[in-house]
Amino acid sequence: MRHAEDVTFGGSGLDRADDLRGQPEALAEAMRAPGSRSVLIWRGKPLVSDGDTRDIVRLPLDHPVFETAGPPILLGREDEGLIFGRELLGWSPDDLDEAALNSFADPSEQRHPLLGDDLVFAELRRVMTRLSPRDAELAATHRALIGWHASHGFCAKCGAASEMAQAGWQRRCGSCGAAHFPRTDPVVIMLVTRGPYALLGRSPGWPEGMYSCLAGFVEPGETLEGAVRREVAEEAGIRIGAVRYLASQPWPFPASLMIGCHAEAETEEIVLDPVELEDARWVTREQIVAAMAGEDKTLLPARKGAIAQFLLRNWLADRLDRGDIFR
Repeated sequence: MRHAEDVTFGGSGLDRADDLRGQPEALAEAMRAPGSRSVLIWRGKPLVSDGDTRDIVRLPLDHPVFETAGPPILLGREDEGLIFGRELLGWSPDDLDEAALNSFADPSEQRHPLLGDDLVFAELRRVMTRLSPRDAELAATHRALIGWHASHGFCAKCGAASEMAQAGWQRRCGSCGAAHFPRTDPVVIMLVTRGPYALLGRSPGWPEGMYSCLAGFVEPGETLEGAVRREVAEEAGIRIGAVRYLASQPWPFPASLMIGCHAEAETEEIVLDPVELEDARWVTREQIVAAMAGEDKTLLPARKGAIAQFLLRNWLADRLDRGDIFR
């Protein structure tokens, strides 16, 4: 579709420097180069500049804050040098609000004494639309890799502890020799339409009034089109006809690839699965426009930066190309 690369985290053409991942000597030399930098993350929150605009902060590799950081992960190559990612460990601010940290959209920001008052750790979902495409790609890649290493410390083949390898893009088992690679879970997210209506739903626990496109994980042995039809039928009881791919979005919360599709509904009656959805309804273009303008208080649209709102905005603007249709 047109504008498919405009989705948040949609890619900035970052050179990921995969040619260096298996070359420790070249990496060591590059880390000594004056232009190489590292970005920092703490409990899933990237270090960003504080202000009206946000930038992912690139720190010198010898910054004292890295004395309590995890090993460097090679994220890519920029004009000035290589970019690494590290996780801050062993630190917690005195006024930490754990409830806010685990909320749907964490509004809290934390400052480290070695970094100054103008730099903060901020929830990525809250600042993602204020990042440049390059910074958004770096932040998403960094967060996803840190999360994968944290949850895959043991070999899935023999159970022994594994170690980071290939500059952070692999884990290797010293016991059985198995190699493990970063995991990404495919998720279909569907703009379901029938004439002038779109189908939106809300999950239990979402903020009051929030509705979004239906979504679900792709199961083993299943096509994307099959996943779209199954998920919509399971969650809302709607039969789907034509399905077509529109755009995708890396979603590092924790490790998904959101695969946006347009699905044409063949039926209208909604039969809810109450485990998956608290509510679902057909809405008109005019209702969505009013909701996005803040004029309909009963309908809170998907957050800015999420592919669901991206798909809805392109539907409202009539920018969905016909493309290939899968039947």
